[in-house]
Amino acid sequence: MLRLIDTIMPLTELQKKRLRGLGHKLKPVITVGTGGLSDSLLAEFERSLAHHELMKVKVTAGDREERDAAIRALCEHSGALLIQRVGNVGLLFRKSAKDSKFAAL
Repeated sequence: MLRLIDTIMPLTELQKKRLRGLGHKLKPVITVGTGGLSDSLLAEFERSLAHHELMKVKVTAGDREERDAAIRALCEHSGALLIQRVGNVGLLFRKSAKDSKFAAL
């Protein structure tokens, strides 16, 4: 099980709960398929994360370990935090430096 959120930027349980609640209604913005993490996918992920801050990523390739590795690579590449993972969908968060929608966090 991935626990990146606790090692990168500790958030309180209340903050995590709030982000999970906000992420519940979101649809996946990026889908990682059998092609894996290409340069173009990583670039699109960076643009999307900069715009949305909180987004879902769907990983359809491979077994559980491969999905974990893909989500871990996305988090490490972007500095995003894994808030929650349910099945093949991960909820990732990276607060924007300016004009953040999540100023209270």
